[in-house]
Formats: sequence, structure tokens, C-alpha cells
Amino acid sequence: MTVVVGTAGHIDHGKTTLLRVLTGIDADRLPEERRRGMTIDVGYAHLALPDGTELDFVDVPGHDRLVGNMLVGAGEIDAAMLVVAADDGPRAQTIEHLALLDALDIRHGIAVVTKADIAGSDRTGEVVAATRRLLEGTSLAGSPVVAVSAVGGAGMAELRVALVELRDRTAADTRGGRGGGSRLAIDRVFGVKGRGVVVTGTLRGRALTNGATLRLVPGDRSARVREIQVHGTTVARAEPGRAALNLAGIEAGDLHRGIELTDDAAVTASGRLVVRLAAPLPDRARARVHLGTTAVDAGVGRSGYDALDLPDGAAVAILRLSASVAVTAGDRLVLRRTGGTARIVGALVVDAAPARGISRRRQTAVRVATLMAAVEAGDTAAAVSARTDLHGIVEPSAVAPDLLVAAEAAVLAVADGPDGAPLMDARAVAARILRRGATISRTAVEPIAAGIVDTLVRDRRLERHGATVRKPGTMPPAAPADPAIAAAMDRLERSLAVATPPGLADAARTAACPPAGVRELERSGRIVVLESDLAYATTTYRELVEMAQAMARRAPLTPAALRDATGTSRKYVMAILADLDRRGILRRGPDGHVPGPKAP
Repeated sequence: MTVVVGTAGHIDHGKTTLLRVLTGIDADRLPEERRRGMTIDVGYAHLALPDGTELDFVDVPGHDRLVGNMLVGAGEIDAAMLVVAADDGPRAQTIEHLALLDALDIRHGIAVVTKADIAGSDRTGEVVAATRRLLEGTSLAGSPVVAVSAVGGAGMAELRVALVELRDRTAADTRGGRGGGSRLAIDRVFGVKGRGVVVTGTLRGRALTNGATLRLVPGDRSARVREIQVHGTTVARAEPGRAALNLAGIEAGDLHRGIELTDDAAVTASGRLVVRLAAPLPDRARARVHLGTTAVDAGVGRSGYDALDLPDGAAVAILRLSASVAVTAGDRLVLRRTGGTARIVGALVVDAAPARGISRRRQTAVRVATLMAAVEAGDTAAAVSARTDLHGIVEPSAVAPDLLVAAEAAVLAVADGPDGAPLMDARAVAARILRRGATISRTAVEPIAAGIVDTLVRDRRLERHGATVRKPGTMPPAAPADPAIAAAMDRLERSLAVATPPGLADAARTAACPPAGVRELERSGRIVVLESDLAYATTTYRELVEMAQAMARRAPLTPAALRDATGTSRKYVMAILADLDRRGILRRGPDGHVPGPKAP
């Protein structure tokens, strides 16, 4: 991991000059910036440290009219370097930049008082003390303050030592670590002759390997990583930090600042967000939302269905954005307003896809508070469970416990009788209950409803006979099989008692087991049929399920991990995981499968 440090401070306080002396790189890359002597857009540099590691720097504009550009860089940093000129002292943009860093909850930083040679020792001492007081009460409280002269070199050795210590503190803090996948918010797009389109940004989450395919969010497109460069050097794998990607399968015109490239399934394009505000804002307030490298206008909703008074007094609101942005729960954003008492307010994204329609009835303060606590703690499994409880259903198969109980009870009631109920009727009843309790399409709810009925059969709470389901004990006894069929059933069961069973149809033919024998094996619980042509002997399947459960309890279970543990292939493990998802024994989260609500 390479730590990314963002500069902050008033215009003409020496941020770019300081970086040039530190790194040997001029972060003012635009001709107009060099001509005017001020940073207009975000610039980038890197510093090689004595131990062979590197620091990335993001140089942001200090002019008050360019705060939006400043936030493009600040939204993607790990730590901050606040720069204050000794001859000028803290000024308006010093204070505003510090407030923005505080709103983003940047907790690691260093303050540098520049131009010490011009101001003299007394004035420099006064500014150092004033800067230290300014940091108090913000997320950067207690950060070291170093006085330097970038031109004369005084204090630069001490600054380099302090930067190494800043690197170590930041790298040791796992608070901001977000699993799930790779994320790169684009800050620059350009074409290279003979190479195609290149984008740059700060890589977050997991390391990225050459050849990976990434989604564009927002946008229903994908692109393949043709080449990765870090600090101008081609690499096969990039760790989190600054990176440049040469992309294939996409045109430069389809890309712009603010789009995110990711393989993280949890990242979605959304124009509505549930957020926890660092300070209360009035209902219907208007603000500019800065998230990652994008900025959009937004309205704040805190009344009616949007009113949420949480038990701990936290201010929660619905943000309605003017355009969709790439976001996931746990992201931090800044709201900037042109008026009002709270001009700069930080926020934490609690839910990136708030409930709509019927499921808004489930949006209680307790449920939102539970989800918020899980998101703040970074507990992925708890967040998936809490979000399911809030929404009722989270596709493809996660169902809130109370909704699941209601659907199961309805199915059991309709099947309660000597004649039972047609299988299709039982599924329709479950689907009706689910749609009453959560906003979900008819197409999406049907497989979930079918899974509920299948689970009741598998748990022996229902018995299935052909196209009918009945309560246990009400099914007519099966006619005794003749010895030849019984022997064929035994042969078929044995052939399916392996981790990679043959196709059910082929296995039945080889065992000379007729369809009636296959149905009786399933009815009596001797085999488990996962798909039309995939079945296991029940004893073998239980062993595979126990293995999957044990692995999911230790860490989120991925298909690849289960495949390697069982010595099978993706075909088998995907069928097993889909069955366990349907039954609620496992639940798919952003990092993999975790124990579900019905896990033993």
C-alpha cells in the first residue's frame, strides 16, 4: 500500500514549491498554472523514501474559487499536509481546507509552516503556535507542526522524518480499509498515440492485476486493463495508491472525471442515499455533494418518510442527487452550502440504495440505527443482515427473518389438509407475502418463493409428492418397490455419494433406476436434487454443507475457496452456494458468503 498525502492551504503559501523541493516534481502540470504561478487543477507527485517505499502527493488548488477542484484530490487521500506561510499566517482558505479535511474525517496529517527564512524566528514561532491551536477540535488534532524554509533548506530533514512517521501511522490504521474489490475513481482521462485511452486515479480496496475486467460506475459498460503504470513504471500488479491504467474496450469519450472503475459488487450507481450527517441540516436544504472525484447538487430530506430520529440523536437524512454517482455504504462525502450556519458538513453513507415503495414502511429508526452501527464498525456480515432487515429482501435471495417467517407460515397453512396444495399454489402464496412486505419485481421474487418451499421440504416441515406438497404424516404411504428397483435405487445413491457426482440422468441410466425410483429417493430424503441434472447422496451433501458453513464462519467464503477445499469445479460449488443462499444457511455479502439467518 502506498499512502496518499494531500496538500491543503491558502493560495501562495508555498504548497507546490514545497512539493517540488521534496520530490523534484513540478505538480503544476498545466501551462496556465506555470504562467500564473498558481495551482488551478489537481497535481500529482511522489517521494522516494530511504527504505525504498514511496509516498504519493496530491497537490490541490488554494484559491477560494477552486475549492471544488481541491475536493477532487481530497476525496481520495489517506492523510493531509496542511501548509501555512509564516509571513502570512492562517488565512481563509487555510480554515476552509481544514474544515473540509475534518468533514472527510482525515485523521492523519502534518502541518508545515513554510517561508520561515522570510518571516524570522519570532514570527515563525507565533504561526506554529497558531497552527497548532487551529488543529485542535478537528480530526487532525495533535498532528505535528514543522517549520521549514523550502528555499533555504532549513527544517527539510525534520520534515522528511515526520513524513516517514506519518506514513507509518497511516498505514497502521485499518479503520479506512474497505474490502470487497478494487476501486479507482477517475481524475484524469487522456489518449496516448498508439496505446489508446489512459486514466489515472487513486486505487482503493484490493490490489489490481493486469488483465482485470472492471465495471464503469455509473454506466453499463466494462473495460479491460491492458497495462498498469505506477509512478511511470509498468507493473503487473498495483497495490492501493496512485495508478495509471491503459484500458481496452472503451473510448476516451465514454470516460470522464467522477466515473469509478471497479470489480467490487457492492459499488452501485445511485441518486438517493441515506447518510449520517456530522451536523444537522434543515429539511429541503440544498448543497453541493462531493464524493470521490465527482460533485453533484443535492437536496436534503428530513421530514415525512425521510424523518428519522435515531435513539442516539444522530442526524440522518435522505440525499436526493441531481445525477447518479458511484457509491457504497461506508463511503464518506462532503456537503458544501452557500448559506446557513453549517456551510461544510461531512456525512457517512449508511445505505446506497434506500428503500422504495412498500419497503419504506420497514424504514424504522431502530433498523436504520442497526445498519449504521454495522457500517461504522466495518462489519460486512452484520451490515448485510441489517440491510436485509431494513429492506425486507435484498436480491438475489436474502430475506428478512420476519418476512421469511410470514412466508413460511402462509405456505404451511395452505398445505394443511389431507389433499395438501399444488406446488405452484404454495410458491404463489410465498411470493404474495414477499411482495406485500418488500419492493421487489414479480420476476425476481419467483425464485426466492420457490426456494422457501424447497427449504420447507428439505427441512421435513413439508413433504412433496409429485406436484403436490403436504404436511408431514398426511402423505399416502409409498407402494413397496420391487427388489430390482430397490437395488437400482441403492446403486444410484452410491454413485451420487461423491463430491463431483455424474449428471443425474446419466447416473440413473447407468444404475437402471427408473424415474419413479429417482422420485422416491428424493421424497424419502436419500438424495438431494440441486438442479435438474445435479444431485448428491444426502450424507455426502451434508458433509459438503458442513464444510462450507465452517469456512464461512472463519471468513467470507468465495466460490474459489470452496472449489479448492472440495477439489471440485465452479459448476458444483455455485450450485451448492445457490442452494445454501436460498435456504438462508449462507448469505452472499460483498466479500463472499457469510452465515445466514438460518445457519445452525
